[in-house]
Amino acid sequence: MTTNSAYVIVGAGLGGAKAAQTLREEGYDGPLVLIGAEQERPYERPPLSKGYLLGTQEREAVYVHPQQWYSEHDVDLRLGATATALDTAARRVTLADGRRVEYSRLLLTTGSSPRRLPVPGADLDGVLYLRRLADSDRLKAAFRPGATVVVIGAGWIGLETAAAARAAGCEVVVLESAELPLLRVLGREVAQVFADLHRDHGVDLRFGVQITAITGDDGTADGIRLGDGTRIAADTVVVGVGITPNTGLAEDAGLTVDNGIVTDEHLRTSVPDVYAAGDVANAHHPFLGRRIRVEHWANALNQPQAAARAMLGREDAYDRLPYFFTDQYDLGMEYTGYVEPGGYDRVVFRGSTATREFIAFWLSGGRVLAGMNVNVWDVTEPIQALIRSRAAIDPARLADPQVPLESLLPH
Repeated sequence: MTTNSAYVIVGAGLGGAKAAQTLREEGYDGPLVLIGAEQERPYERPPLSKGYLLGTQEREAVYVHPQQWYSEHDVDLRLGATATALDTAARRVTLADGRRVEYSRLLLTTGSSPRRLPVPGADLDGVLYLRRLADSDRLKAAFRPGATVVVIGAGWIGLETAAAARAAGCEVVVLESAELPLLRVLGREVAQVFADLHRDHGVDLRFGVQITAITGDDGTADGIRLGDGTRIAADTVVVGVGITPNTGLAEDAGLTVDNGIVTDEHLRTSVPDVYAAGDVANAHHPFLGRRIRVEHWANALNQPQAAARAMLGREDAYDRLPYFFTDQYDLGMEYTGYVEPGGYDRVVFRGSTATREFIAFWLSGGRVLAGMNVNVWDVTEPIQALIRSRAAIDPARLADPQVPLESLLPH
């Protein structure tokens, strides 16, 4: 078998590893190359801001497969190898060291990178981001009892790192330009729950602020300067202001890119025999009737498996509803569904936000678009069913914990 018959995956994170696993499980026995820029074998990212960062999860637990899995399944795992060019006419990937890898079919699971803070001082030592395993190690070392940690950005990463810093005994300040944490994602009604949660755990939340500079002493960050002239002292600065899909390789190769690599519901890109999945893919979603790019673990887990099956000629469309979860302090949450910012007209609560045991439902025209269960478990399936039913639901019955969710489904 010639080298250009290989199936090649660029991006050795969770998505790339699961795609490789699926190809083998589905019977592909040809050459399989998995290319990763990091020196670490594929690992999962949620523990980096949750269990591993908190010290409740061992390092070995974050890896997708044991080290020997790759050789046992004849996967040519190339670590520390950055793909620098893609020639779709020649069906060839060029690596930073000049090596070339030819492919018959190619999957891009190149993921995303943290957005950098565009202010003076952002490159000082002590300004940390969280994306890679080494980043989590640096945060763990910095989260010392009594240290002051300033978190810029009150999104999921910002809030989870704030919770981990508090658990480590740090003083924590969270700075956010919006009026509430997660406002764009959750809307005002539910965002307030997370603001209350962090304040109850001693976090100094400051909203509506503008960061003008990170101050430093002898090359190391020591504080934040705000737009009103206020300076906040810091031992460590954590920046969590979103991520950007790693589309450079695809864009330079002429693939259609628009907020990610554009794909159809089978994860096929605009170029034959090139597929994309995970954070980097802006994929058509059959149920939602539009393209979406999902930056969460469940998508990185499941979507590349669908792409692998498509590479083998299967025609199963990927239509899983978006799902994500968080753990902060004593709050555990799962979110299922999809709501555009401002795309709902009502939030219905089932349970108590005061005790933080509830389900929140986002509705439009009486139809459930998404549901978020907080410290309430084993309800993901009925929430999914309510969303997929597209049925108008009686809000009073939806809010009543005595009414089983399953009974709200049309018969």
